[in-house]
Amino acid sequence: MTQTRSLIAALAATTALAAPAMAQDDTLTVGVLLTLSGPGAVLGEMARDGFLLAAEEIGDLGGMPTEIIVVDDEQKPDVAANKARELVERNGADIVVGPIFSNVAGAIVQPVTQGGGILISPNAGPSNLAGAECNKAFFATSYQNDQMHEVMGAHAQAQGFQNVFLLAPNYQAGQDALAGFRKSYTGGVAGEIFTQMGQLDYSAELAQIAAMQPDAVFAFMPGGMGVNLVRQYRQAGLEGIPFLSAFTVDEATLPAQAEAALGFFAGSNWAPDLDTPENAAFVAAYEAKYGHVPGVYAMQGYDAARLIDGALREAGGTDRDALIAALEKAPFTSVRGDFSFGPNHFPIQDFYLTTVVQREDGKFATSVVEKIFDDYQDNYASNCQMN
Repeated sequence: MTQTRSLIAALAATTALAAPAMAQDDTLTVGVLLTLSGPGAVLGEMARDGFLLAAEEIGDLGGMPTEIIVVDDEQKPDVAANKARELVERNGADIVVGPIFSNVAGAIVQPVTQGGGILISPNAGPSNLAGAECNKAFFATSYQNDQMHEVMGAHAQAQGFQNVFLLAPNYQAGQDALAGFRKSYTGGVAGEIFTQMGQLDYSAELAQIAAMQPDAVFAFMPGGMGVNLVRQYRQAGLEGIPFLSAFTVDEATLPAQAEAALGFFAGSNWAPDLDTPENAAFVAAYEAKYGHVPGVYAMQGYDAARLIDGALREAGGTDRDALIAALEKAPFTSVRGDFSFGPNHFPIQDFYLTTVVQREDGKFATSVVEKIFDDYQDNYASNCQMN
């Protein structure tokens, strides 16, 4: 019986890839290129762990002898581009799964796809790859970046909020977040602040919110920024003002936010308590193996492995054109339920309003409140001319 082999390598920028043997014709080689060091490591670790869990459950992906090579992109586009090129050209990777961050996606899509590989993103969903720069060999098992923020805009609109305070760090993703919120929210804006990247003290911004008393606050503050903002928001006694967010209160930040995040809202394509049999099995297996609640990054990594397995079986092997055609059919059952690919190879799926709860076992998690979008396709698909 063949056995999946996993070569785990967290490599420094100057270190060559380990085990450079080229894949044999009858062997599937998958490169997993994620951020596994630095501030964003927890996201990459979840995606890696979700992918490896599914691969372990399946055995050999597509029924083929499988080699999985895990590499750290260090959240550096130039490092990622070099490692992506090595995965495809030196290691013979048929498929590369990654990355987490959109600026890294922009750096690796050409080295992977022009080198003859297929790139499957378990998180990054930049608008250019969903639209005018779509690529027949690029697929996402996540979402288009704007969509999570659009969920919260639609919720704010449905609630009749008329003056929402907007808060995000001053970089491209922060600007895109507020633009995404505005796509589905047409009410007034009480204030808008772009903070410094990495800012950890929000006393000035919170004082302004307290003075304005808006109907709600919408914040995009990922990672440590979100941990501090949520804690300080609660400490400032502002919890009476609804806190709406995306990538700010989730399973990556909740272990540090804990009670401070209770009752705060987020937009998502999934939550650990989403009611499907596949999701219940996934969450139970993930928690048993890794000891913590999975986040959306883990789910999307898990689905990426299941997608690859289904497509390989549909295609009957690794012929690139046949495999791309099989991937387009999305021949697997997503743990999130409804899932298909649009013409730009981005998911058509449901989106939810979630809130932070404390489970009976004491752990904190997001929980589905209601469905906001049903079978929702992103706004960029019409700009995609696949060739």
